[in-house]
Amino acid sequence: MQKEWYVVNTYSGHENKVKEKLLMRASSMGMEDYIFRVVVPEQKVVKEKENKKTGQKESIEKTEKMFPGYILVEMVMNDEAWFIVRNTPGVTGFIGSSGKGAKPFPLTPAEVDKILGSMGISRLEVGNDLKEGTNIKVISGPFSSMVGTVKSIDITSQKVTVLLDLWGTESEVELPLTDIEKI
Repeated sequence: MQKEWYVVNTYSGHENKVKEKLLMRASSMGMEDYIFRVVVPEQKVVKEKENKKTGQKESIEKTEKMFPGYILVEMVMNDEAWFIVRNTPGVTGFIGSSGKGAKPFPLTPAEVDKILGSMGISRLEVGNDLKEGTNIKVISGPFSSMVGTVKSIDITSQKVTVLLDLWGTESEVELPLTDIEKI
């Protein structure tokens, strides 16, 4: 089974507490190989506010939740991991499950990339999931569905140089991290 991203519903305003509890439970129950990352989707927002004393406008930067009441969990969906997440205090359920004991559907790589990319996070963990020599599949763009090997990774620009077989010759192609997935 492979790890995928799932959306978990929590009590609104309790997202960070649920994240801490879930990671603590995964660690104490030895499930680090099944529950990997827990992310509270947030974004920085700049708001204009008028100073009451001077009457001038000030810019205030705040961090706001993108989806209040929801967190993202990267996990391998098996019975034990599913049980631990569902029974973490503050969790009300998974999104994409019909209930009645049905396991939820994971987010697509494109959906995950859009959410995590807006936060400056990559779906692939450089060093763990992705390193030089890793075989990857291109999932979007002009080279979609082609298979290649990672030659180098530029973390600051969130790009990867991949060796692809183009018309019988191995060619270097630079792609955004969001366009690839590990095979």
